[in-house]
Amino acid sequence: MATTIMTSTSLSSIFRNPQLLAPSKLKFTLPRSSSSSSFPLQCLRPIFVSTTSNPSHIPKSSANDITSPSSSPPTYTLSSPKNLKARLQNGETLYGLFLLTFSPTIAEIAGLSGYDFVVVDMEHGHGGISDALPCIHALAAAGTASILRVPETCATWAKKALDLGPQGIMFPMIESAKAAKEAVSYCRFPPMGIRGSAHPIVRASGYGIDEGYLSSYMDELLIMCQIESEKGVKNAGEIATVDGVDCIQMGPLDLSASMGYLWDPGNKKVREVMRATEKAVLESKKDGNGNSGEAYLAGFALPHDLPLDLQSRGYRMVSGATDVGLFRSVAVEDVRRFKISIMEESSNDEHEDGKDGDEKYWSE
Repeated sequence: MATTIMTSTSLSSIFRNPQLLAPSKLKFTLPRSSSSSSFPLQCLRPIFVSTTSNPSHIPKSSANDITSPSSSPPTYTLSSPKNLKARLQNGETLYGLFLLTFSPTIAEIAGLSGYDFVVVDMEHGHGGISDALPCIHALAAAGTASILRVPETCATWAKKALDLGPQGIMFPMIESAKAAKEAVSYCRFPPMGIRGSAHPIVRASGYGIDEGYLSSYMDELLIMCQIESEKGVKNAGEIATVDGVDCIQMGPLDLSASMGYLWDPGNKKVREVMRATEKAVLESKKDGNGNSGEAYLAGFALPHDLPLDLQSRGYRMVSGATDVGLFRSVAVEDVRRFKISIMEESSNDEHEDGKDGDEKYWSE
């Protein structure tokens, strides 16, 4: 416990006494702990320390604010997005958006709009790790969970993505149970996996401030495997039972392409394969490590397969659009409306010019 006199100085006192902001007088309280090297973030609070034990030197406006040694410091809790994994376990169906522009502003708007999650897409979007981080910051500020889709399923991309601290990670083009097990191993520290460790300094652990990170990181991380090829759908049931795989993300566009229907994702044959794969995932039972229950089903809505259609078939995570697609649609419609209005105005002017002078005058 601090032995100096601590004052919770008011703003008005600070303005009248700018010297109180001198670096030597701005300190932080540290709670007594068995570990001197780390402490809970919520116990860190700024205070002002008097340079004398004489209370007469304390500004009058704050003289009554002296914190006694026996009083407990207030705690401050940092807000964080609701955990996706816990929400799924509670039976919720979640609605999200894919972000390809890597715009923190668009990410923040998406979060404030009410999306449950946003997938920052490093597979088809132009950005990488450095571009994804500001988007994660913006989403966190808006209280929205972030998921990172990596460009390829490998240990290097998984390590860099997970160190940023997203709530979920999405691996593309998983085609076998073996590939799914490898993807999970990229997310787990040794000896359970091969994830590279820098946990004392990365954002995922609050830069080392989160003391409980190593004991809880797998409980809070949503691991998503994409099934988006003919080979993948044949092994869907086995992939869904792999320990550590929490969610199967269907990829209708790549699947239709692999079946020879690149321009026709709504083809009857593609839809039949999709339904069979969905059923295999929903009926799968995890085993091998004492786990039970099906993997969650996630998917992306298309014009022929709307969000409510997915939800009705058991999808628990539904993505309805991309930021690029939303802006494109609104922009095209905005231009279309303007051009139509110009044409209508021109037509009205021609009609007005056809009237005689008196008729035009009185019509105005």
